[in-house]
Amino acid sequence: MPDTLRINGQRLWHSLMELAQIGATEKGGVKRLALTDLDRQGRDLVVQWGRDAGMSVTVDKIGNVFMRRAGRNNDLAPIVTGSHVDTQPTGGKFDGNYGVLAGLEVVRTLNDRGIVTEAPIEVAFWTNEEGSRFVPVMMGSGVFCGAFSLEAAYAARDVDGKSVREELERIGYLGTEEPGQHPIGAYFETHIEQGPVLEDADKVIGVVPAVMGLSWYDCTVSGMEAHAGPTPMGLRRDALQVATTIMQEVVAIANRYPPYGRGTVGMVQVFPNSRNVIPGQVKFSIDLRNVNDELLNTMHEEMLAFVAKTRSETGLGIEVERVSYYPPCLFHPDCVNAVRAATDKLGYPVMDVVSGAGHDAIYAARVAPSGMIFVPCKDGISHNEIEDAKPAHLEAGCNVLLHAMLERAQVVE
Repeated sequence: MPDTLRINGQRLWHSLMELAQIGATEKGGVKRLALTDLDRQGRDLVVQWGRDAGMSVTVDKIGNVFMRRAGRNNDLAPIVTGSHVDTQPTGGKFDGNYGVLAGLEVVRTLNDRGIVTEAPIEVAFWTNEEGSRFVPVMMGSGVFCGAFSLEAAYAARDVDGKSVREELERIGYLGTEEPGQHPIGAYFETHIEQGPVLEDADKVIGVVPAVMGLSWYDCTVSGMEAHAGPTPMGLRRDALQVATTIMQEVVAIANRYPPYGRGTVGMVQVFPNSRNVIPGQVKFSIDLRNVNDELLNTMHEEMLAFVAKTRSETGLGIEVERVSYYPPCLFHPDCVNAVRAATDKLGYPVMDVVSGAGHDAIYAARVAPSGMIFVPCKDGISHNEIEDAKPAHLEAGCNVLLHAMLERAQVVE
């Protein structure tokens, strides 16, 4: 395989812009929620492009789509790349979509050059990665790897009461293949970083060795509502003031475990939320993350210990419930090294970047060697209609994907 082999960056860009027209918003973003009519249109377009490139198409029972370019030995497990085509309600053009269309561009490039691979190459897109219409997030890849059952996914409903199974059937993507029975020899996912690290360091490619684990909690602090004027400070049972001490500790805990400690309170509900009433109850979210499971557990224990201490000192009721947990994901050294070798060969400025966001590659890594490639996005902004990326960076990431996949699929000389 010639080291000079490159994808067609202009064709990749045009495909991204054409797909972005389906669900386009006035602010330049995309709203294409999972299993809606717009999602069906987006899926149909990508599938048609795959068929135009000579690929066969398989759909499983949760709506995951696999588009295959045959290899010389089709008994080998395919080398797979992909991501998702559903978006947030105020999503951008690149999150997920880039990973799918980068895979398609790899196939188009191989077709242009008449290159045959020993193993088949596949492009996948997974159902309901975003989780913005149906919970849980990363649904299709989660069912695929056995993280939760097909029946549980089918039963999930949106705010209008429509179920996943009903909507899959309605849009024509209720497939017949059992999730998880589709073989994967290795999996690569190309993605915009969704953070500011690459842009800040002026690097083009991020080699992703791991994804942070996360623990999500709901915390409720219960005090007593009282009049803000007549009630002396020393006699108050102010739920908000106690809650804020816990919120500050969440941040302090994260700062104690750099560089990958993260602590966030992103949702707060204050009752009764009146200007001259001392808050009687506060509910808020806690988000703890780290790339090391031992450190993440230490952060978890420190947070619970602080809550217990605060409960004892204040006498207020404080309850914490862990509502979600994803362990850190370490990607396979062979796939990480394939990305690193491809980047070195192509000469792009590069650095390692640990992902702080969830991706389908996390679940793919449970069933096959997996790795990820990051490219910068403007100002680190994603899940936003102004999400943007430079065509040259998207082209570079796709070139790295091409060479990494060919290392695993093996070119037939």
